[in-house]
Amino acid sequence: MEDKKLDLNSIIGILLIGVIFLWMMYQNKPSKEAIAAEKAKKEMLAKEEKTAKAQSVAAPALVAGDSTQLAQLQKTLGGFAYSATLPSAKDTVTTIENDFVVLKIANKGGYIVEATLKKFTKFEKNSGQLVSLIKDNNADLNIRLQTSDNRVLETKNLYFEPTLTKVGNDQVLSMKLKAGANDFLEYKYVLKPNDYMVGFDVRSQGLSKVLNTAKPLDLQWNMKTYRSEKSIAYEDRFTEIRYKYEGDKNNYVGNGKDKEETPDKVDYIAFKQHFFTSILLTDTPFEKSSLKSNKLAIDTEKDTIFIKDLKANVPLAFRNGEVDYKMNWYFGPTDYDTLKKYDKGMEKIVPLGWGIFGWINRFIFIPLFGFLSSTLGLSLGIAIIFFTIIIKVGMSPITYKSFLSQAKMKVLRPDIAELGEKYKKDPMKKQQETMKLYSKAGVNPMAGCIPALIQIPFMYASFQFFPSAFELRQKSFLWADDLSSFDSVYKLPFHIPLYGDHISLFPILAAIAIFFYMKMTSGDQQMAAPQQEGMPDMTKMMKMMIYVSPIMMLIFFNSYGAGLSLYNFISNLITIGIMFVIKNYIVDSDKIHAQIQENKLKEPKKPGKFQQRLQEAMEQAEAQKKTKKK
Repeated sequence: MEDKKLDLNSIIGILLIGVIFLWMMYQNKPSKEAIAAEKAKKEMLAKEEKTAKAQSVAAPALVAGDSTQLAQLQKTLGGFAYSATLPSAKDTVTTIENDFVVLKIANKGGYIVEATLKKFTKFEKNSGQLVSLIKDNNADLNIRLQTSDNRVLETKNLYFEPTLTKVGNDQVLSMKLKAGANDFLEYKYVLKPNDYMVGFDVRSQGLSKVLNTAKPLDLQWNMKTYRSEKSIAYEDRFTEIRYKYEGDKNNYVGNGKDKEETPDKVDYIAFKQHFFTSILLTDTPFEKSSLKSNKLAIDTEKDTIFIKDLKANVPLAFRNGEVDYKMNWYFGPTDYDTLKKYDKGMEKIVPLGWGIFGWINRFIFIPLFGFLSSTLGLSLGIAIIFFTIIIKVGMSPITYKSFLSQAKMKVLRPDIAELGEKYKKDPMKKQQETMKLYSKAGVNPMAGCIPALIQIPFMYASFQFFPSAFELRQKSFLWADDLSSFDSVYKLPFHIPLYGDHISLFPILAAIAIFFYMKMTSGDQQMAAPQQEGMPDMTKMMKMMIYVSPIMMLIFFNSYGAGLSLYNFISNLITIGIMFVIKNYIVDSDKIHAQIQENKLKEPKKPGKFQQRLQEAMEQAEAQKKTKKK
């Protein structure tokens, strides 16, 4: 009797489950259990396909459930109401990852809602917070859909259906926004092992009757960049939109508030942060694009989460009624070598300077520093010291020529002073006689300037190289915890305008070195020609610069990377040493004086082109002066 009772209960239970199941299918509101059941899924898909075939051309939306529910959705979503009736129409995400990145793609919008780099931490090395370029709704990707029935839909508000597969070792995620079983807009993500690059294809199928194809779709990519580094001001300076356009041209959207550029034929758009970047690349160049940048870190004491608000609007053109773009995402470090390996010109987003400054960085600084730090395996601080020594020793012949010219000018000072006294009432005559003296003595007044000018590109290149050197990030040396950021040794209880709220030691050492270097050389640095009436006194200006330069170093370098300050400190120490050796052991002032006196007895050398032009200009000026007096 008990067994029969159990059988009856089982039968009743099965019947109830069947009734509930049929009712759920009729209402097209599947539960989690029904979705999980493979049989239920197959029956639902079969029903959708059957309905799709019966759908008329005039009304492309396909019925996949309750007709009342679908009718309500069609009022707002038109042909894409179908996507809202699918089981995927819920707020879930699909995760794909490799050893480098973790990407989470949402059903709603079909775009990446989280991009985390697994090998890097924020702010400090041991912070425990991984760098997330995208997280907590700081970024979105949206396509504005102009439908054939005059609707404007936003893909970021619509639900995509995910399908995750593997092709070899690659993870392939297809996200489809459906207007029918076989009509859809697809985002396809392909993530390879050990790669920062993600394949990203955007294509449509069967939407020529659903969308208005008369004009391109509008793809919108927006991001508020998170702060990832210790210095907000420093990160703000190097956070910007960079882009490649019209073949091989590169440019950027300026810093500050509400900056905009509208380039044509864009190959990639980089939302570049200081040491990390998000890049959208395309095989089919975007036509007229709109790129906007807005500064968010106005007050670095309060605005500590976001740095910039970056926006990109690009057109996706239709071809034969459909869109089909082969694109890529890059989420990774702004590292020159890493970006260059992809052979897509992305390394040009690293700001190494234009013209000769960029050449020095690409062909001298980067290879040399890479050799010292990677090949020889030196610690980054020691590598900077050896790097500086090699650069300064390599430029020592130029330093020698510059100092030799200063020494010659120093020997001639008594003669120049005598001419100044003799022709003090006739400045033009004084200038002419001084030039004759230079020619007779075999001294080129420009010889000391040219070597100094040659060193300027190397100095400027260093200001671009060290802030861009990704390998310095979170690498310590002596008291500096991070060579890519400031080396604070004391936190001030207040904020000093331009200087900051901390004291960095390497800028102080660099400022002291600059002071002694300028003090050492200022006595030998004089104007190539005597002072003219109405012209500023360069001697006084040089004396002033002895004190101004160190102060500028203290102010502007206090929040700069310690690596750059260390380079300047070592560079000036080495220069002081080289100048000391040249002055005391190489250049013989008595010998130079004897040589100049001997040159005076010889026939004066033919003046160079510059001296000739200068002499002619002075003679013309003198003639005009006499004419005016008459």
